[in-house]
Amino acid sequence: MRIEVWSDIVCPWCYIGKRRLERALADFEHADEVEVLWRSFQLDPTFPQGVSEPVYDSLAKKMNAPREQVQAMTEQVQQVAAQEGLRYDFAGGVMVNTFDAHRLTHLAREHGLGDAAHERLMNAQLVQGRVLNDVDTLVELAGEIGLETERARTVLEGDEYADQVRADIDDARRLGATGVPFFVLDRALGISGAQPLEVFSAALEKAHAQKG
Repeated sequence: MRIEVWSDIVCPWCYIGKRRLERALADFEHADEVEVLWRSFQLDPTFPQGVSEPVYDSLAKKMNAPREQVQAMTEQVQQVAAQEGLRYDFAGGVMVNTFDAHRLTHLAREHGLGDAAHERLMNAQLVQGRVLNDVDTLVELAGEIGLETERARTVLEGDEYADQVRADIDDARRLGATGVPFFVLDRALGISGAQPLEVFSAALEKAHAQKG
């Protein structure tokens, strides 16, 4: 069984969804038959390249809402994340364009490190408040998951894997995704959003039964 997961590195619900999928797989009898393939998506592809700004300021502008309202909204997300063992730091978070970080995940996938790359980058963004449009930071994180740092730097300073990122985003739209996380099991069953654990567990059982 193949599970394709479209997500964005700056997306708090994507990290929550990742944890819930992992918990469902931990209890799934046929987990050894499952391949999880991480795919790229950008929640805000129009965010300017090379710009970084505090998460609260960015969300307030995007939602045309006062900062206090944004903080109240993110506090609710923090509480949900905490239930999955994730300690989000929105106050210290920095919003960036994630296209280059996604290019790095495609390099990682070629080396069997796709899951590790998404895990490390989401943790860096949402928990640690790292700035993920900074080449030196991305190279450092690449080295932490086992990628060759000079190769990572070459990728990030060029435009390799740009077509693969765009292809992932186009695929998601063809499949009807308007946001992320978006999970597709064997291109037959879809789960939109960070659904409760029971939804993932039921989908795994159904997809396995359909394979017969």
